[in-house]
Amino acid sequence: MTAPIETPAFAQPANADLGSYVRAWWARTKAGDLGSLPILVGLALIVVVFGALEPVFLTSANFVNLLLQMSGIAILGIGIVFVLLIAEIDLSVAYVSAVGGVVTTLLLRPGDPGWPWWLAIAAGLTVTTFIGFLQGLVITSFGVPSFVVTLAGFLAWSGVVLILTTETSQAGTIILQDDIVLGLSNTYLPDVWGWLLALGVTGGYAAVQLLRQRSRRSLDLDAKPTTVLALQVAGLALVTGFAAFYANLDRGVPVVALVVLVFLVGWTVVASRTRFGRHVYAVGGNPEAARRAGIDVDRLRITVFMISSFMAGVGGVILASRLRSVSTNTGSGNLLLEVIAAAVIGGTSLFGGRGRVISALLGALVIASVSNGMDLLGLPAGVKFVVTGLVLLAAVLVDSISKRGRAA
Repeated sequence: MTAPIETPAFAQPANADLGSYVRAWWARTKAGDLGSLPILVGLALIVVVFGALEPVFLTSANFVNLLLQMSGIAILGIGIVFVLLIAEIDLSVAYVSAVGGVVTTLLLRPGDPGWPWWLAIAAGLTVTTFIGFLQGLVITSFGVPSFVVTLAGFLAWSGVVLILTTETSQAGTIILQDDIVLGLSNTYLPDVWGWLLALGVTGGYAAVQLLRQRSRRSLDLDAKPTTVLALQVAGLALVTGFAAFYANLDRGVPVVALVVLVFLVGWTVVASRTRFGRHVYAVGGNPEAARRAGIDVDRLRITVFMISSFMAGVGGVILASRLRSVSTNTGSGNLLLEVIAAAVIGGTSLFGGRGRVISALLGALVIASVSNGMDLLGLPAGVKFVVTGLVLLAAVLVDSISKRGRAA
């Protein structure tokens, strides 16, 4: 139920060589299984175009700014990936993140009530997680589409943000006054820690892939050839090493990048290595078949909306840290558009059952790069919305076309 049926043309022997692996990859690509190929091509085009139009785009200072800009979007996008995997939608995520940021900021005010940073963050995340529970409960108990319930949440939680900010501040702006929380988005790792982070990411990826290769070969299943694995590890080492080097030319790797990495790895393990993750993909692929297989579909849906709201709360704290405050317009603007677009552009299917957690990171990188480049060019807000919308439409079209190819 959870594994796709593989035709002989797409299969490869357990001890496949490089040539057979490449032929199998090309066959899957022609059949519509594009993987991360579109996003990588898109990123290359973005770098070339904006780098040619505005040289500042390629500077180390702007690279660090880009890491900061994409962090909040990536965190919120991780939660949206889980929602999209079960073929649902969460339109309230932007204002749920605002609620988390506002609650945390209010609890951190010195002497009023002056909670410790860890307790204030825990309270904010508890509130947002409970919001996800309520919305998931309404969706599953009354059969109301998630689009309607979360749209109602979009309106309701925006009102909660207005109430909380205006009743505690006449100006509608509350300054974040905790050094540790402020440091999430405003401090940077020493140069040596940036290099160690790059080394850890590469080493961890290599270890996981080697263990996976050994396990699959022991079961006489298809596995990546050692040459392909070595090339992938070398490529990742080149990317992470260059990122650390380039960030160290300016302020260094932001601490928030480490936070994003921790959540990315953690939720990737949940999605790909646990029973819960397999159930998520099963429900997204065929809810009725999953139900007949004994999966509690309603409970899983509630849990997924709780995950989305929890990650929204984390993103809200990060965004508040980056802006050093919260206000009446927190969560407004195009944040919702950027978060959903990041998940879809990164390769998560709107039809459910297909996508990876890393989609949020890749999509956030695209969205942040496009937004950053247009800001540097001084383009008007209307043009930014048009361009972002076209990028999102292109991603959806690629997803739809590849789905037809796989079906055929």
